[in-house]
Amino acid sequence: MNQIYDITIIGGGIVGTATALSILRDKSVKLLLLEAESSLAAHQTGNNSGVIHSGLYYKPGSLKAENCTTGREMMYAFCQEHSLPFDKCGKIVVATNEEEVPALNMLEERGKANGLTGIKRLTAEEIKEYEPHVNGIDGLFVPQTGIVDYVAVTNKYAELINSLGGEIILNSKLNSIKKDNKDLILYTNDNEYRTKFVVNCGGLQSDRIAKLCGVDPKLKIIPFRGEYYKLIKEKEHLVRNLIYPVPDPQFPFLGVHFTRMINGGVEAGPNAVLAFKREGYKKTDFSFRDILEMKLYPGFWKMAAKYYKMGFQEFRRSFSKELFTRSLQKLIPEIQMNDIEVGGAGVRAQALEPTGKLVDDFRIIEAERMIHVLNAPSPAATASLSIGKTISKMVIKRFNEEIK
Repeated sequence: MNQIYDITIIGGGIVGTATALSILRDKSVKLLLLEAESSLAAHQTGNNSGVIHSGLYYKPGSLKAENCTTGREMMYAFCQEHSLPFDKCGKIVVATNEEEVPALNMLEERGKANGLTGIKRLTAEEIKEYEPHVNGIDGLFVPQTGIVDYVAVTNKYAELINSLGGEIILNSKLNSIKKDNKDLILYTNDNEYRTKFVVNCGGLQSDRIAKLCGVDPKLKIIPFRGEYYKLIKEKEHLVRNLIYPVPDPQFPFLGVHFTRMINGGVEAGPNAVLAFKREGYKKTDFSFRDILEMKLYPGFWKMAAKYYKMGFQEFRRSFSKELFTRSLQKLIPEIQMNDIEVGGAGVRAQALEPTGKLVDDFRIIEAERMIHVLNAPSPAATASLSIGKTISKMVIKRFNEEIK
C-alpha cells in the first residue's frame, strides 16, 4: 500500500466502468476500479440479452425513464463513435387477447410521455408485416429499441479508462474497510488499498458492500435467475427482430420474449425464478449464507406471501420445457418443443425493502466519503453512460466538499 487513490470504485460491471469513465472525463483524479472476478462484466452485464431499451415501460419522471431515454441515445452514439456493432432494429409489443389491451394502451401513453416518437399502433394484420409468425390482436411498434453486445461495450469503457490514467484490478474482492483519519483502507482478498472516496457499484453484492462500509442499505438484494432457451438454427427465421408480450404491471419483469442477438441467434425467455445463490446461474447452485439471509429477512416473507402463486408458476416452468414452450406459443403458435434448446441464464439483483416492496427504480444513497448504487435494474446497461454521468456529478460534488 504505497500510494493513495482519490476515488475507488467497487464493481466492474457496466455501471461501475461507465461511472469510472465519466469521473475521469470530468475531473483529473487518481482512480482505481476493483473487480472481484477474473473479467469485467462477469455477472448481470454479461448475462443479459443485449437489448438497448427504448424507455417504453418506465413511469414518466422516474430515474429509470430519464436515464433510459438519455442513455439510449448516448449508447447509440458511443457505439457508432467506437465502431461497436449494434442494430437499431425496433421491436413489437403484442397483445394476444382483449384483457391485455388496456395495459398496451398504458404502454403507448407512457412511451409518448417519455418522448418516444414514431411509435406505431398495429392491427393484427400489421403485426404480421413486422413479424409474420406472431399471433396477436393488437400491438405497438417501437423504433428506438436495438441490440448490442454489452460485454464489448464494457471492455471499451475499460480501454478508455486505462487511456485516461485509471487503474483496473481484477480478482480483487473487498473483504473489509477501515476508516483511517481522512482516508479509507480497503482490504481485499490479496491486498489493501488506501483511498479518499469509495463508490459502490457492486450489483449483486451492493447491499453487503454497503454494510462493510458501515452503511445501512435499508434493503436486501434478492437474486432472481432468468433462464433462456434459444431457437435452433433451422427455426431462427420465425423471429425477425424483437417480440415482447404485454408485461404484467404488478412485476418488474417483462415476460417471456424473443430477442435476436447482435452476434447471431435468437433467445427465448427469460422466466424469473428465485435463485438460491446470488451468483446462481444453474438450478443446482446453492449458498447456505444467501438462503439464510433471505429467510431471516422480514421483507422476503412479505414478498413471498404476495407473489407465491406467480413464483410457483415460474418454478414449474423452470423445470418443464413443455410449459416453457406453451408460453412461447402465446406469441408464436407454430413453435414446438424440439424447436428450442437450453440457452444461458442471468441473475437479476432485485432490491427488496423490509416491507416486502420490490424496488423498481434506481436507488443511490450517499454517506460520508461514499456513494452506494444499491439498485440499478434494467435498463441500467442501456442507460449506463447516463447513470455514470449522474453518479459522477454526485461523486465530484461530494469529493470537492469533503476531501480537503
